[in-house]
Amino acid sequence: MEIYYKNNYYKERFQMIVAINGEKVSFIDPITIASFLASKCIQPDTVVVEHNKIIVPSEDYQTTWLNHQDNLEILRFVGGG
Repeated sequence: MEIYYKNNYYKERFQMIVAINGEKVSFIDPITIASFLASKCIQPDTVVVEHNKIIVPSEDYQTTWLNHQDNLEILRFVGGG
């Protein structure tokens, strides 16, 4: 937990840890799957996202929020011959 002081008031902010493709990533502010993908320049239509072992439909990326200790797997499909 981190405490930020401003104008003699304080606000506690909880550091959220999310495992993304097995790597622990920390966030201070709430974030949706869509926002996370955008922050990494990942096009939503090029991946499949599994959130806590459940595949999330791409139309739900905007409304699915990540929470502390969630697990996120981002899978890309590559074609080849």
